[in-house]
Formats: sequence, structure tokens, C-alpha cells
Amino acid sequence: MRRRFTMQRLARLGVLAFSTLISIAGAAQVRKQMAPGKPRPDFADLSYGPHARNVLDFWKAPAVGAHPRPRPVVIFFHGGGFLGGNKSSVPAWLVDRCLAAGISVASANYRLSTQAPYPAPMLDGALAIQFLRSRAAELEIAPDRIAGCGNSAGGGIALWAGMHEDLADPASDDPVRRQSSRLACLGLVGAQTSYDPRFIKALVGGRAHEHVALRPLFGVATDAEADSSTAHRLYVDASPINHASPDDPPMILFYSEPNGPLPIDSRPGLGIHHPRFGAALKARMDPLGVECRLRHGDEYKDREHPEESMYEDLVRFFQDHLHP
Repeated sequence: MRRRFTMQRLARLGVLAFSTLISIAGAAQVRKQMAPGKPRPDFADLSYGPHARNVLDFWKAPAVGAHPRPRPVVIFFHGGGFLGGNKSSVPAWLVDRCLAAGISVASANYRLSTQAPYPAPMLDGALAIQFLRSRAAELEIAPDRIAGCGNSAGGGIALWAGMHEDLADPASDDPVRRQSSRLACLGLVGAQTSYDPRFIKALVGGRAHEHVALRPLFGVATDAEADSSTAHRLYVDASPINHASPDDPPMILFYSEPNGPLPIDSRPGLGIHHPRFGAALKARMDPLGVECRLRHGDEYKDREHPEESMYEDLVRFFQDHLHP
């Protein structure tokens, strides 16, 4: 049985407080995204699964014309290293621009690794997609035009769901689980394309592979557990890059960390949003003929509002792929 991480066990790993974990995982970015106001969701805390964190908010894009067609939808998964965060951190810029473009928005919570390790967070992401598809008529969703989005860990969830084989179970008694989990396209910010510490060490260098979120994600605490064959299998399966196939959806990835080598004496976890994650995925997708665009923070540094500009480009990508 996999161990569940408690705060006491995390403290034994040298983590002084949960707030420290979240700051390392990107809470500063989350707080900045929450700063601008955004409209109230049309539906709040819709339950998409059995766990208390299986809830999502939904913003319906305005109808156009007397006989409006079903709208495409972007589902957003929050960051926080699988250790914290919630659906309220969906950027106002993303919500506002999607709604203005005729694209509805959903923002979902999922089980954290302290509650259930991998594959729980990823399976929750897929279930949220299946739920939206099952409620397509009620929410006026075009079921074949659902896009995945997220930052950091949430980007990893969206990417995993988008690249994994379809999780639809036609024999299930649950009508939600009979739905497809596939996505039409993906837009990701600072996403990890692999959660395998061995791969991250070779790809990024420094001590990125020692990020405090990785061991809790897999429910391992000791060096022996982390280096076991069981853990190795989980590392491989959890990494979206290992699920690459020619039928994967088009994607765009944004990174803001410096695109350079890391010193060997850098702090643990530095580089967990490194652009090399995106470059490695693009190198895998290009030969398969799957569109994979990369954007780096340097492209936006001279703009008056860099982060807003990034979301403008992200929504433009969604428009290109979601509107018929």
C-alpha cells in the first residue's frame, strides 16, 4: 500500500512549513494571477467526482445570435506542486479573454498528493474533462472542443490527460466515466513534461530533481523507496512525454525561467519550470507531426504587460484550434 504523506513526514524531509512548500512551488505567481478581479462563475463548486476536492467552477461564454451554438471550453488546473493551491487561482486575464472570444471556462480542484499520491491528481483531471463532456447539453458545451490548460503542476495534469490514451470506460455504470477524456488542444504555463527525477536530473541539471514536491507525488519518503522498481514504474507512467503519440492534440507551452544551465550547487528544486522541459517535449512531438509551439519569457520582456500579453497569445491559440 502506498504511504500517504502527512505534514509531520514532510517536516522530516526538511520542510519547515507548508507555506514554504507552496512558495517553492510557485505561490507568488498564483497570488499575482489572483490579483485582478474576475467575474463570478455561472456555476460554482460543481461536483465532478466522489472526493471533496472533486469540484470545479464554470463560466459560460455569452450566447451569440438567436440560436447560439454550443461553445468550446477551456478547463484550467491550478499549480502548487500537487501540495496546495485551488481553483480560485485561475487567472482573471484568461477568464476574461476566453469569454470575450466565445470560449467558456472551467477551473477545477483535484486531490493533492498529501491526500492521494499519483495517479490520483492526474485521474481527477481526466475525470473533470469527462464530467464536462457528460454535461455538455446543460452547460452548452461543444463536446469535441474541450481544451486543457494549467500552470506548473496543473499544466502537468492537463498535459498528462491530453497525451494519455483515452480513459473512457464504455462498460462503466457511471455515465461520466463512459465519456472520452481526450482534449482538442493544450495551453500550458511552466509545465513539467516529466516527473521522473532521473530524467529531470539529466535534462535540467543542478538540483531540480530534488524538488520537494516530487517524493510526495509518488508517496515515497526514503531513498530506498524512491529508488525502487515500483517507484521507477510510477515515474515513467506519470511523465506526459512518455505518452507521446501521433494523435496527441496541438499544444503551446510557455516558460519564464532563464534558459540556461544550472549550477551544481543551486538550491534543491531550482529549475522545475525550466524551458528544457518544453524543448524536450517539442523534440519528441515534431517527428510525430504534432504541433508543439514553445514560448519563452524573453519574448515578452519588452511588452508593457508581459503576463497579460502571454495570456493574449494563449487565448489566440485556443481560438485558432477551438473555433470551427
